[in-house]
Amino acid sequence: MTTQVSFVSDGLKLSALLHVPPDLKPGERRPAFIVMHGFGGSNQGGQGAWAAKALARWGYVCLQFEFRGCGDSEGERGRLICTEQVADTSNAISYLEGRAEVDPKRIALCGSSLGAAVAIHAAGSDSRAAAVISQGGWGNGERKFRQQHQGPEWERFMKQLTDGIRQRAATGKSLMVPRYDIVPIPPRLREYISKDPKSSMEFPAETPLSMFLFQPEEMIGRISPRPVLLLHGAGDSVTPAAESMELFKRARSPVELHLIDGADHFMFAEENLRVVNLVHDWVDRYFPLKT
Repeated sequence: MTTQVSFVSDGLKLSALLHVPPDLKPGERRPAFIVMHGFGGSNQGGQGAWAAKALARWGYVCLQFEFRGCGDSEGERGRLICTEQVADTSNAISYLEGRAEVDPKRIALCGSSLGAAVAIHAAGSDSRAAAVISQGGWGNGERKFRQQHQGPEWERFMKQLTDGIRQRAATGKSLMVPRYDIVPIPPRLREYISKDPKSSMEFPAETPLSMFLFQPEEMIGRISPRPVLLLHGAGDSVTPAAESMELFKRARSPVELHLIDGADHFMFAEENLRVVNLVHDWVDRYFPLKT
């Protein structure tokens, strides 16, 4: 039972899919998950689609929304400012609190990649987030980019940021940057991007600058005593697994970190059976349907 819905965030209408379990009884309120897509994605991407459908199948209400500037949501296309995405997440919580199907005290966040980083920061700043699942996330933008752009590539990446700042100051217009110049993705994994028909392939230079300055690791310690699940492919070829390790070091109980051997950055889209069972067991223990 999936319905197209929308809600307002800072005056912008954001597009979303609401997944309601078919066995929901009239007047019943269920715990819910807000599912957040990765960098420049939409609710058509495989990562969020799997998470939302799996969680709904297990009995949770799920809101799979598109950040401003992404997919069918309003806002400048491709302009992704991390702090604005955090605001979008809090406004998504407010929207779900008003839904008759949802227990307003039990709304959790589930994000992949950039969506995972935003989920951690949002939960640290908004106590209404009851739990967090982070898949392939990161904690420090500068450190992450240094690992993704090594050697001469680092100088090129930094020049891209400074050129963007100068052009904006001089002309008032943004320097546009291709997706893979911001976040390199090996050619063998790019099919996961191409399968999302609404994925953005170009971004204003303000977007990588925002990510460079974003530090969710400073917020993760504030989430406790709400539970956090950190998932990362041990051989992630996009965002190094060291990012989730650093998040784990800064988190407070209850937190779990699982490094999945043989899984890469898009593990949710792969529907890896080990990951499916791990997530299912974790929600049963830390965020069960009934308390």
